[in-house]
Amino acid sequence: MVFRKPPDGGWGWVIVVVSFFTQFLCYGSPLAVGVLYLEWLDAFGEGKGKTAWVGSLANGIGLLASPVCSICVSSFGARPVAIFSGFMVAGGLMMSSFAPNIYFLYVSYGIVVGLGCGLLYTATVTITCQYFDKRRGLALGLISTGSSVGLFIYAALQRELVELYGLDGCLLIVGALSLNILACGSLMRPLESSSSPPPEKMCVDKVPDQYFVYHEKEKTVEENISILEKGYIDEKCVNSVPDCKQDNILNKNVLSSISVNEKDTYKKKVVEQTNFCKQLAKRKWQLYLTYWKETMVLFKNKVFSALFVAILLFDIGGFPPSLLMEDVARSANISEDDYYMPLISIIGIMTTVGKLILGILADFKWVNTLYLYVTTLLMTGVALFAIPFAKSYLTLAMLSGILGFLTGNWSIFPYVTTKTVGIEKLTHAYGILMFFAGLGNSLGPPIVGWFYDWTQEYDSAFYFSGFCVLLGGFLLLLAALPCWNACTNQSSKLPPNTYSYKVASNA
Repeated sequence: MVFRKPPDGGWGWVIVVVSFFTQFLCYGSPLAVGVLYLEWLDAFGEGKGKTAWVGSLANGIGLLASPVCSICVSSFGARPVAIFSGFMVAGGLMMSSFAPNIYFLYVSYGIVVGLGCGLLYTATVTITCQYFDKRRGLALGLISTGSSVGLFIYAALQRELVELYGLDGCLLIVGALSLNILACGSLMRPLESSSSPPPEKMCVDKVPDQYFVYHEKEKTVEENISILEKGYIDEKCVNSVPDCKQDNILNKNVLSSISVNEKDTYKKKVVEQTNFCKQLAKRKWQLYLTYWKETMVLFKNKVFSALFVAILLFDIGGFPPSLLMEDVARSANISEDDYYMPLISIIGIMTTVGKLILGILADFKWVNTLYLYVTTLLMTGVALFAIPFAKSYLTLAMLSGILGFLTGNWSIFPYVTTKTVGIEKLTHAYGILMFFAGLGNSLGPPIVGWFYDWTQEYDSAFYFSGFCVLLGGFLLLLAALPCWNACTNQSSKLPPNTYSYKVASNA
């Protein structure tokens, strides 16, 4: 398949629009699941930790399955995957309206919807990168705001739908809205060259012998030779019946003289096929070993190891507020008359602002992206420590806005990864980091919910969350200090392909 040069415009802007609405429609409900979380607590009467698994799975399973999502998009294309995933998200939401217990929601909402969102995220990013080269950063920034806008709107929308139609009606309506992903996916036209000639049929004569698969290899060589003898004799008998007996005698003599050559040829081809399979298996095994060797080399980089710990701890501690902030307000006995806007909506709109502002700051040459990222982590930890002291809607709204803005550091995370491991290792390193980010998303809310179940208050839970984020930020800061570079220069030679972050360089 031949692809044209990315047009950096034209139909690419249609791709940006439909990708924006795709992320808006698929991530709106999972990111604003805090509104549904309150309803599930009342409907099923389970503990907060057990109920929090639903939202954490929906947001974490897509990151955990990111390698599978990438393989699906590479194998089938962005448009088929987007259409199929649209059915998954819509079907999972509608199935959740009939959930008899919390365990059913783990599958319908947590796994089905979460996996569909992961597939859609990969499809939208892939198709956008195909259509844009020089303006790729702008295009990716625009489509990434779709999820944040979805969080802002769906938080208020789901709350209103629950009041009007109940929890089941809300999920049915939100699932029906998600069917619009099918229309968006149908517009994700692959970037193929229309003038490319159709692929030529492979000529059998040009195929090497070692690529033939012998379906008769279960039989012995002598059995195959006897089948050839019988077929050859039967064909001659049909063509000339009177001379059949004479031909049989001649053919037996001829076949007996060539039987040795047939055996040798067959054995030779079977040996060649066996050697080819052995070489293929050996090559795959070498690729597998190379992957793990490169992974071990990445973890020898102090900054990358600290970054891996920081992203895991950040998602364990920093993700729960977006899911549990509504329940925090209810636990603080805040009156509904003072409730001007859902706290999750504030987090969503400020996340969009944070992504844009932090992304712009990262483009300045005098800004070091690693220090900027560490600053967001430390400030997030301090904000989490302040949540137990917030007893009014105004203070909770302010903290929600601060946390939402700082959560926008996702926009500069690829910059940090690139500066840490180099552009040639970005794909490998980013996949590892996203896996652990998904693990943190999956574990964070249940851990905070279990803290509440044990203590019957959120104070210790958010102290724990703040400690996790601060610990990750301090570890990353220590790993990035200039003294590490000095120690590295005085030490012996580093292993090949090992990278160190030069904190004095401009990001």
